[in-house]
Amino acid sequence: MLRRLIAAAALLAAALTTTPATAAAAADAPLRDLAAARGVYLGTAVTGGKLTGGYADTAATQFDSITPGNEMKWDAVESVRGQFDWAGADRVVAFAEAHAQKVRGHTLVWHSQLPSWVNNGTWTADTLRTVMTDHVTTEVSRYKGRVDHWDVVNEPLNEDGTLRRSVFGATLGESYIADAFRAARAADPAAKLYVNDYSTDAIGAKSDGMYDLVKRLLAQGVPIDGVGFQAHLILGQVPASMEANLRRFADLGVDVAVTELDIRMTLPATAEKLDRQKSDYAAVMRACLAVTRCAGVTVWGFTDSDSWIPDFFPGEGAATLYDEGLNPKPAYAGVAGTLAPTTPPPAGVCSVTYTVTSQWAGGFTAQVTVRNTGTTALNGWTVRWAQPAGQRVAQAWNAAVTQTGEEVTATHLSYNATVPPGGSTAFGFNGTWTGSNPPPTAFTCA
Repeated sequence: MLRRLIAAAALLAAALTTTPATAAAAADAPLRDLAAARGVYLGTAVTGGKLTGGYADTAATQFDSITPGNEMKWDAVESVRGQFDWAGADRVVAFAEAHAQKVRGHTLVWHSQLPSWVNNGTWTADTLRTVMTDHVTTEVSRYKGRVDHWDVVNEPLNEDGTLRRSVFGATLGESYIADAFRAARAADPAAKLYVNDYSTDAIGAKSDGMYDLVKRLLAQGVPIDGVGFQAHLILGQVPASMEANLRRFADLGVDVAVTELDIRMTLPATAEKLDRQKSDYAAVMRACLAVTRCAGVTVWGFTDSDSWIPDFFPGEGAATLYDEGLNPKPAYAGVAGTLAPTTPPPAGVCSVTYTVTSQWAGGFTAQVTVRNTGTTALNGWTVRWAQPAGQRVAQAWNAAVTQTGEEVTATHLSYNATVPPGGSTAFGFNGTWTGSNPPPTAFTCA
């Protein structure tokens, strides 16, 4: 079944017609502007206490959405029942408003970072439900009209897709999720309300559990607007089924978003690892852009100096777009290049359509169609592209195909060199892949 779904994801990328990317636009424009031009947001999690100097400047210039890393969590705002401290959250929200940024509220109901009075209390179902909905109502009401998206319930599932036995799950069962969403909607009818979890990026047991949960909530009339996919990924392991997974949730009638993206590697970072990380970040961006209801992508911290990874995964890190000195890494260029606008092919040359016709574990077959878009015949043609995730061409037909690193060049053979106006010719190849097999996003054709 998984193999068929992977193949389906590849076929959903079929008939992808691309044109050369405008590299100058990607180099000159901030990421937030490139994202806005593509109809999505590009956000980052921040630490409120660091929003000064170069850290603040980068956060403001490059991102159009801000998520407080910790400042809105239950233990930060209500460590004592009924006593609220809004200083940290207010600072982040004020920063976002000063820089025309959206705010993603994170998070209202979560099993972790709870104050001890909640986690260790002796509750009946009615009293815990009241405590929870009072907290949701108070926090959402405070930021009514100022927070665009709320992660209402965070990480409600186990790895097998069943309900996590948190204090909420154990005491209230699944009903606590619906209650939290309804309280949030009543407090701010305009905010987008999300359920958010990790290890749901690929089609599998946990994402299947989330899919079924969302269907049940919708059937009950629960006001759920979106599903967040955290995407704490490992280098070289962007799921091949990520786009198909996002799409199946969107097909339920909800928005989807990548909410906590980082891609960690075993240290030390090397040029080769950083180049692969660039391809991986680009692959995630492409998956979002390919799904109409993908609202945007949020990176979980934009600089390695503010990343959670080294503290939780000893020996791993370098997971973000910027190094510790706030210098952009190759991953930054990967995101920018994927978001960059495209330009139409020059008149009288050709266009390219790339189709994955079949895919299996570690391998795939692709067909590339070259069409003459001009008014005179093509007398010879060459197509060039980059394989974005390090895929390798193993065997080709109807063209002479060579590959150096990621760069692939295909040239006509004697019998298909001439293409009349409006006509087309095609060639194919077998290739290999590891981790993921996203289609190329830009071709040159002459």
